Amino acid sequence: MSAEAEPAILYVVATPIGNMGDMTFRAVEVLRSVSLIACEDTRHTAKLLANFQIKTPTISYHEHNEEQRIPQLLKRLTAGESLALVSDAGTPLLSDPGYRLVNACRQGGIRVTAVPGPFAAAAAASISGLSTDRIVFAGFPPGRPGSQHAWWRELATIPASVVCYLSPHRLLPSLRAAAAVFGSRPAFLVRELTKLHEESFFAPLDELVQRLHEHHPRGEYTLVIGGVPQSTTSLAIDLESYVTGLQQARGLSLSQAVARASSELGIPRRQLYRQIHIGRTKSD
Repeated sequence: MSAEAEPAILYVVATPIGNMGDMTFRAVEVLRSVSLIACEDTRHTAKLLANFQIKTPTISYHEHNEEQRIPQLLKRLTAGESLALVSDAGTPLLSDPGYRLVNACRQGGIRVTAVPGPFAAAAAASISGLSTDRIVFAGFPPGRPGSQHAWWRELATIPASVVCYLSPHRLLPSLRAAAAVFGSRPAFLVRELTKLHEESFFAPLDELVQRLHEHHPRGEYTLVIGGVPQSTTSLAIDLESYVTGLQQARGLSLSQAVARASSELGIPRRQLYRQIHIGRTKSD
């Protein structure tokens, strides 16, 4: 009498965020043992697999083909094949696609298990020097300036350190929008975590804006902002600092700085002028 086959498992496997030495022994074993690896970019993952001599076939799985891929992957899992899900770097599903597949497996009674490992947000928080008693991971800020400003304002009310990712091509606009809301809260910005050219900056958030304007390195960024302080600066004062910073950094007139801030923050010019007036009145 033949033994019953082991039930299929979907493994959610964390991979290095930069340094190949951070790959775990278990992750290598799992990726070698499964029938198929679902990954964001097969070309990117191929380099990782080659480094560890893993010959398991791969299939693309990303936000643009999820609906097509999920039935295909579920069919193989239901047939008894164990599969792995990886992202381009770090822990899958955290600012990466995958939760729909995991949810579908849960709904279908298919076992899902994690193979934990690197996670850029946790790594940055651990070396930030800011409180880690409570942490909120916010992912990437939205691309539209108006939506981003509202997004930062919501996070600014949370009594916890906030960790997020910043795209290099939107680094300065995102930092300016954050500084307009958070003001001079302590912040930690790190680029190229675990890589050869890792670099970090620790300073009040509004000072980081000026520093990054003068020294704008390339790479992937993770930002950690301190939680709500005992006494908070009003939004009006922060907006005034934002506009003043634009004037100083770019040599703009007040009207030019307000116009640029209006575009970047998605706030009407008239409202900005009013907030600046209130801020200067309070500081007199």
